[in-house]
Amino acid sequence: MPHEALTPTPKGTAGPLVVLIGPPAAGKTRVGKRVARILKVPFIDTDRAIVAEFGSIPEIFATRGESAFRALETAAVGTALGQRAVVSLGGGAVMTPSVAAELAGHPVVLLTITAEAAAERLDPDSRPLVRDGIGAWVELVERRMPTYITLAVATWDTSSRPIDHIAAEIAEWAHERAMTAGEL
Repeated sequence: MPHEALTPTPKGTAGPLVVLIGPPAAGKTRVGKRVARILKVPFIDTDRAIVAEFGSIPEIFATRGESAFRALETAAVGTALGQRAVVSLGGGAVMTPSVAAELAGHPVVLLTITAEAAAERLDPDSRPLVRDGIGAWVELVERRMPTYITLAVATWDTSSRPIDHIAAEIAEWAHERAMTAGEL
């Protein structure tokens, strides 16, 4: 079951039903697609939106640099947060102060994962900030975790439980929150 903070979501919001944040390999895309299917709303993965328009993330990092990628990411997040959908943010998006500020009042769910489980899932070739392996991942997560925790309204760990069960729980949580807030 989730850890949940008591942060209200603005009534009548047209924004996302769920915003998924968390470290690389936590399953934000896999879980997000399932949650969106259950809730019968679109799924928006901001990293995939960037890739569709601008090319691969490793290529953007290599040719334009991380700051250019973060600017594209900030724009993609702003667009996604205006949609009635399940939204998955790239692991580092929340480290941009304007993105973190935009998340205020949204139903932000943190997906966590142990280093052992992440090591089994990581593809360093597609994740430029963790291309040096699990040690780089651990350092990255240690730096980001305080921000993740601050922004999250609820938390689920994806290390060992079936993804379908986690998605069903998050969908139920999101539906209940939206009903309580008068958004459905």
